[in-house]
Amino acid sequence: MRLGGRLSAAIEILSDIETRHRPVAQALKDWGTSHRFAGSKDRSAIGNLVYDALRRKRSYAHRMESDELNAIVAAAAIEAMGLDPQALADALEGDKFAPELPDAARMAAFLHKDVSDAPGAVGADIPDWLAPKFEAVLGENWVAEAAALSDRPPLDLRVNTLKSDREKVLEALKPFDATACELSPVGIRIAPIEADGRHPNVQIEAGFQKGWFEVQDEGSQLAALLASTAPGMQVLDYCAGAGGKTLALSAAMENSGQIHAHDSDRQRLAPIYDRLKRAGCRNVQVHDPRDDLAGLEGAMDVVLVDAPCTGTGTWRRRPDAKWRLSEGALEKRLAEQDAVLDEAARYVKPGGRLVYVTCSILGEENRERIEAFLPRRAGFGVENLAASFETLVRQGEGTRAFHVPVAGGTALMLTPLTSGTDGFFVSTLRRAG
Repeated sequence: MRLGGRLSAAIEILSDIETRHRPVAQALKDWGTSHRFAGSKDRSAIGNLVYDALRRKRSYAHRMESDELNAIVAAAAIEAMGLDPQALADALEGDKFAPELPDAARMAAFLHKDVSDAPGAVGADIPDWLAPKFEAVLGENWVAEAAALSDRPPLDLRVNTLKSDREKVLEALKPFDATACELSPVGIRIAPIEADGRHPNVQIEAGFQKGWFEVQDEGSQLAALLASTAPGMQVLDYCAGAGGKTLALSAAMENSGQIHAHDSDRQRLAPIYDRLKRAGCRNVQVHDPRDDLAGLEGAMDVVLVDAPCTGTGTWRRRPDAKWRLSEGALEKRLAEQDAVLDEAARYVKPGGRLVYVTCSILGEENRERIEAFLPRRAGFGVENLAASFETLVRQGEGTRAFHVPVAGGTALMLTPLTSGTDGFFVSTLRRAG
């Protein structure tokens, strides 16, 4: 496909997403199915345009002085793909599949216009109703912090220390310019894609097939590390999902002790079996959602709750989600978080810890949920997680996480701008012994 066809395809897919309120991944998949003539490079380039347009559609619209889809896609082509406006116009000359783009003067002006005169939500590329919530938790630099959630993300991997080590995996992934993560001691990073490129399919690499590493954002790795599990412990991963943190906990525990992996959704849990086998995890017992967990009550050293949330911290990877999020959906998540915290707390033994994690940066889902939980469940107190972060994680100078005061203790919040990770919140609560 020529560039004009790629731009038109991106506009078509974005229109489908807006009209039918569909997830971007599904819209891209359906377009590819109905346009089989498009090669893998075409689909990758079109996907980049769509994701970039969704990530920054408010700031692009402001700078282009138009919120029409053709203007947003042109902005993505100029900025994210690094195309000069004149070069873009020249490339589309005579292309019968090319869409009509803004005039040359407007596209040229786009390069020099910024969002300094726009409302904060425009520069942050978020819905207006979320602006005060972001400001409340991110402080005076909230616009820049939120805008970083619209950057292209890196590809992060976690070394499985049950089977390999970081130097060995780095050598195996040398063709992809992989580097060690700055914070996670078992993390490896492949830089964000540039222009119309794409990340390598690391899952076809021999190292992945042998279980040497897993795909996992550095922030998720740190959340598992901050759970501070140790060999011999009894652990419940109460919202295990596909098992990313379960595998990380198993490696940290050196395949000893016992991890109970549970999730209320059988479909989310399904991938965990193959992942455990490939990783060589022998200390994990997977519980079907119908299983009775009564025998675990009051017996766990650590209960990890990776709670259902709005996913505001993952918007680099799922930019369509921020435009679908509503206040009603947020309220539903808050109720689910309260329920799962109350249920999970039953399994913590005296002296044990409850670890609460979300991939959200909203205060309502994080600090406020802990503060609401404490009066309902006597005997739990919030620990100072900032001290654990300094001991276990931080390398180099400077603050790499937000310290969040919670009921006499300190939780942590990670963000793309400050921490270089997806957005995560982590709080640990100790039950009185």
